[in-house]
Amino acid sequence: MYTAEGFNAPIVTQGSTFEELQKNIQEAVELYFEGEDPRELGFGPSPSILTNFEIPYAAHGVEA
Repeated sequence: MYTAEGFNAPIVTQGSTFEELQKNIQEAVELYFEGEDPRELGFGPSPSILTNFEIPYAAHGVEA
């Protein structure tokens, strides 16, 4: 399960795949800012998404 959380906005969503999470992030952001002008809020034409991954030690072949 993948989860996403807004950095400066109270947005939280999840998806069972990374692709589903991307779709859900887009939808959650659109719903949260519905009716707002993205330019007035300081968003550029192509906002970026910061991604963090947590990989268990076992995935690296190292035991915790």
